[in-house]
Amino acid sequence: MKKFNIRKVLDGLTAASSSSSSSAAQPGTPSQNDVVQETLQSEHFQLCKTVRHGFPYQPSSMAFDPVQKILAIGTQTGALRLFGRAGVECYCQHESGAAVIQLQFLINEGALVSALADDSIHLWNLRQKIPAILHSLKFNKERITYCHLPFQSKWLYIGTERGNIHIVNVESFTLSGYVIMWNKAIELSTKTHPGPVVHISDNPMDEGKLLIGFECGVVVLWDLKSKKADYRYNYDEAIHSVAWHHEGKQFVCSHSDGTLTTWNVRAPAKAAQIITPHGKQPKDGKKPEPCKPILKVEYKTTRAGDPFMVLSGGLSYDTVGRRACLTVMHGKSTAVLEMDYPIVDFLTLCETPYPNDFQEPYAVVVLLEKDLVVIDLGQIGYPIFENPYPLTIHESPVTCVEYFADCPAELIPALYSVGSRQKRQGYSKKEWPVSGGNWGQGTQSYPEIIITGHADGSIKFWDASALMLQVLYKLKTAKVFERARGKEEKPSTDIVDEDPFAIQTLSWCPESRMLCVAGVSAHVIIYRFSKQEVTTEVVQLLEVRMQCEFSDVDSPDPGGDQTPTLPTPGASSSPQEAEPPTQPSTGSNSSDGPRDNIPCLQVRSSPLKQSPGYQVELVVQLVWVSGEPPQPITSLAINSSYGLVVFGNSSGLAVVDYLQKTLLLNMGTSELYSPSDPYQGQPRSPRKARQPSGALCDSNDGSNASEDRCKSPTSAKMSRKISSSGEQKPDQDAKDNSFTRSRSSSVTSIDRESREAISSFHFCESFPRKTDGQVGPCLLVGTTQGSVMTVALSLPPAGDQRLQQSLGIASCGTMVRLKGGVLTMALLDFTGALLPPPYESWYDPNASDEEKEKVRRRRPASPPASQEGQDTQFAVVCSEKQAKVLALPSQTRLYKHNITETSFVLRADVVQMAGTNCIACFCANGHIMTLSLPSLRPLLDLNYLPLTDMRIARTFCFSNLGQALYLTSPTEIQRITYSQETCDNLQEMLSELFTPVETPEAPNRGFFKGLFGGGAQSLDREDLFGETAAGKASRTLAQHIPGPGSMEGMKGAASGVVGDLARARIALDERGQKLGELEERTAAMMASAESFSKHAHDMMVKYKDKKWYQL
Repeated sequence: MKKFNIRKVLDGLTAASSSSSSSAAQPGTPSQNDVVQETLQSEHFQLCKTVRHGFPYQPSSMAFDPVQKILAIGTQTGALRLFGRAGVECYCQHESGAAVIQLQFLINEGALVSALADDSIHLWNLRQKIPAILHSLKFNKERITYCHLPFQSKWLYIGTERGNIHIVNVESFTLSGYVIMWNKAIELSTKTHPGPVVHISDNPMDEGKLLIGFECGVVVLWDLKSKKADYRYNYDEAIHSVAWHHEGKQFVCSHSDGTLTTWNVRAPAKAAQIITPHGKQPKDGKKPEPCKPILKVEYKTTRAGDPFMVLSGGLSYDTVGRRACLTVMHGKSTAVLEMDYPIVDFLTLCETPYPNDFQEPYAVVVLLEKDLVVIDLGQIGYPIFENPYPLTIHESPVTCVEYFADCPAELIPALYSVGSRQKRQGYSKKEWPVSGGNWGQGTQSYPEIIITGHADGSIKFWDASALMLQVLYKLKTAKVFERARGKEEKPSTDIVDEDPFAIQTLSWCPESRMLCVAGVSAHVIIYRFSKQEVTTEVVQLLEVRMQCEFSDVDSPDPGGDQTPTLPTPGASSSPQEAEPPTQPSTGSNSSDGPRDNIPCLQVRSSPLKQSPGYQVELVVQLVWVSGEPPQPITSLAINSSYGLVVFGNSSGLAVVDYLQKTLLLNMGTSELYSPSDPYQGQPRSPRKARQPSGALCDSNDGSNASEDRCKSPTSAKMSRKISSSGEQKPDQDAKDNSFTRSRSSSVTSIDRESREAISSFHFCESFPRKTDGQVGPCLLVGTTQGSVMTVALSLPPAGDQRLQQSLGIASCGTMVRLKGGVLTMALLDFTGALLPPPYESWYDPNASDEEKEKVRRRRPASPPASQEGQDTQFAVVCSEKQAKVLALPSQTRLYKHNITETSFVLRADVVQMAGTNCIACFCANGHIMTLSLPSLRPLLDLNYLPLTDMRIARTFCFSNLGQALYLTSPTEIQRITYSQETCDNLQEMLSELFTPVETPEAPNRGFFKGLFGGGAQSLDREDLFGETAAGKASRTLAQHIPGPGSMEGMKGAASGVVGDLARARIALDERGQKLGELEERTAAMMASAESFSKHAHDMMVKYKDKKWYQL
C-alpha cells in the first residue's frame, strides 16, 4: 500500500494569482471573508490508498498457510491479495507488474515467497500490517518454472526452463553453490533435453531424497547427499504435476493424455497403476481414449478411511462446451464438480502441516478465473462453504458506483434485515476454513454505504464501514420488465445490443430511503423502501416523449424541406405555438412506418410480487419519436420533500411528480434560457452532426399516452414539442457514458458533440431570481455548455392538497456560465455551512396511515429571508474546467478558480471534511485536487492516477470525511483517503495478517521406528548447501536486491528521511522528540534482534550432533 509524498499547496499562494483565482466583492455586499472563517488548511489533506475489495483480477496462483490459516492469491498483473477471516484482507503489488507464477508460505513464520514471470523471486514480510518485500533475487540467465520450500526449511528449491535446480537460502536470499544439473539427473543415454522442471518435492519420509519431474515425462529421485539419481521413472506422456503418499513409498503423476500413473518408489521400471479417470474403457482391453490433460493432482490420506485424490482437468474430448470440473475420487466413488469458470489452481486443506503424517483433508479451495470456491470434503455431496469475502462485485459488470460516508445509522441494519432473506441455502454448516488474522482497531465508527449498479439491471448495497465490505441487499430492476424468451423474440425497439436493463446512473436519498435509477434503455424507475411484502397488480407507468432540439443557429440543414426556427423562450401560450407545420414523415418505407411512441422495453403486465426492501413506485419510459430512439439519460435527481424526480438528456429535461404520477414539465434545453439571456443565442460548434433529410416529425400529434395522462396547467403551458433530429448522444459526463449505443466513447472534451445536454441537477431552498427576498423550492439545472439555470417550484401545502393540486414550475433564466460542462452544484449558508437539499424522513409506505403521519414531516424550516441588499447564501458550482462561488440572491460572483487549462475534471463533489466543507475534484490527467469553500483556495493538488481506462472515469467518486473510491479493475474496488487524519490512523485501522500461533507437534515416530530407522529421515541441509560445503554460486546467475522492508532498506530509508527533514528545516520540538524516541526504539529493536540471532545460533551449535535420547 503506497503512501504518497504530496506537493501540498501553500494556503493562499494561488489566491493572489489572478489567472487561477479571483475575488470580486460588489458594492453593497459585505466582505465574505469577514463572515466565513475557513478552518481547512493543506495540513488536513494527505492521499493514500486504504484497502482494495473484490475478487483478484486475472488470478494466476495461490498458496495457503495451514497453521496461520491465511490464503494468498497472485495475479497476472503482479498483485498479491491475502485473505484471513471475514474482514481480514490485504493488497500488495510487485513493482515490476509481472505475473505471479507461484507462491510459497514459510509456514507459521509470517513470510511468503513469490516467484514472478520475469524470473525474480521475492520474500514478503507478513508480520507487519502493510506487507513489505525483505529481499528479491533476479535470475539473469535462466527462467524460473517451479519452486518448492519444504516445511520448516530455509532452503528454497528453484527449477528452471533449462531443467536445472538452484537452491536459495531464504534468510539471506543468496544462492547456494549446490546445483542439480539436468544432464546429471537424467540418464546419460538420453539424447533429448528433458524439458523444463515442472515439479520438485522431497520425500515426506526422507528429506535427503528430492523428486524432480521434467515436462517430457521423466521423474527422477535425486539423492542430495551422494549427488546422484537413485531412480528414474519414464512415461511417454508429458507430466503436469506430481503428488506423494504421506508414507513416502508411492507417488502419483498426472499427464497430458488424461491419465494418472501411480509409481512405487523402489520399482521404477513400470508404473504400479495407470488409470484414466474420465476415459471410456474399451471392452477389448485396449488403452482408453485419450482425454484432456490433468493439470493438477493431489493425493491426501486419512487415518480412518480411503485416501482422497483430487484433480482438475482430464475430461473426455467429446464433452465439448462442458464447464470446467474438479474431480474428487474417494474410495470407489468419483464426484465430478462443475465450476462456473475455468480452474486456475486448487489446494486441498489438511489438518496437519507435516507431509509425513496422515493428511486428513477437510476442504478444497478452488481458484477460478472469476470466483473462489471452497468445497467441504467432510459432508456428503461436497457442499460449498458460504464465502464471507466481497468477491461478487463483478457478478454482473459494474456500470456505476456511488459512495455515501456518514449516512444515517439505522440504514445498514434496515438493509441487512431485508437482504438476509435473499441468501442462498444449501451451504456447508461448518465455519469458513480461512480464519487467520485479526481485525484492525479502527477509530472510524461512522456508517458507510457503497451502491453499485450492474449491466444486468441489478443494484447492490454494500456496508463499507471500518475499511470492510459486506453485501447488504440486492435489488433486481429487470423484474419490472417483460423478458424476451429468445433472440428471435428480441424486441426491435432495443437501443442497445445487449444488457438492455443496465444501470446508467442513480440518485439515492439516504434519509427518506427513496431510490431512483436510470437505465440504458432510457427508462427511470422510482423505488420506495418497505419492510412489508406487497403484490403490485399493475406497475404504474408513465411514458414521456422527449424530442431533440432542432437548433440550427449556425448552419441550417440543406437536406430538410423546412428549417424551423428556435422557439422564442418565454412565449408559452400553447404547445403548438412555435412548432413547424405538420408534414408527413419520410422513412415510412416499411409497412408499419417509423417507430413512434413506443418505449424500448415492455413493462410486465402480470402482477409483481415485491419482497421487503425496495419496491417499485413508478416506471418512467422515454419513447421513440418518428423512428428516432430516445436519447440516453445523462442526469438524474430525486427529492423526497418535494415528491419530484427530474431527469435530463441531450433533448432536454423532464420533471415527474411521483406522488401524483404525472409529468409536470417536458422542456428542451434552449427553452430554459430567458429571452434576455446573453448565452441563449450563442453559436454552437460547427462540428454539428448533419440532420438526415426530412427528419421532421408531426409535432401536433399530442395525443400520446403521456400527454393524456399528465395534463396539468404547467405541463400544458410548458411542455413544448420540438422537432426530432438524428443527432447521436453527446459523450456526457464521464461517469455516465459507459453505455452509448456503440458502447464506445472518448473522454476528451474536444470530442463532445455540440448539442447542449443536461449534465447535473440540484434541488434546494433558495432564491430563484435576483429580486427575490424569500427563499423557496428551486431546481438548479447544469448543462454541458456550462450554463446553470434556475427553475422555481411552487408546491401546494402538504397532506391531501399535495396529492390533488398541481405544482407550478417557472424557468428563471441563467444564474451563471462556466467553461466546460457543469458537474456539481451546492448551497452554503452565510456561515459557510452546507445547506443540504430538503428531505422527508423515511416512513413505511405499506404501514397504517396513523404510523405514516407520525413519521412524515414537512420540509425543514426555511433559512431566514434575505434582508434588503444583503446576500445570505453562497451558490457553489463546479464544471469540467473551473469552479465559481456566487452570492445569492444578488447572483454576484465572489470567487472563481480555474481548475485546469489542459485537461478537464471528470468528477467533482462538495464534501464534508474536518467539520467544514470543500470541493474535491478528479481530473482526466490523474490529478486529485481539493478547494476550500467559499474562497476556492487550493488545498491539495496531487498527480495520483493517470486515466488509463474509462472504468476509472466512470466509477470514481468522492464522499464525506476524506473518503473516495473507484473501480481499479472489472472485479475490484480501490478505496483511497485524502484525509491526513485517516492516513495517520491507517496502521491502527488495518487488519493484522500474522497472529502468534503454536506450530502443531510433529507426528509421533514411535520408539522402535526411531531406534531401528523407518521413520522420517532428517537432513542437515546447512552441511550440504552452505558455502563451506557447496562453495559460492555464480555471481552472474542472479542478482540480489534488498527490499524496502529489509534491514538494509530500513537503514537506507531512515538516512533518506533524516536528510529530507534536515533539508526541510522542520524544527518542531514535539515532532523532533518523537522522531528521537522512534530512532532509539528502532536501535533497541535491531540490537535485540541481533542478540536473539546470536543466542539461537549458539543453541543450534550446542545441540547439533546430539541424539534425541541425549537431550
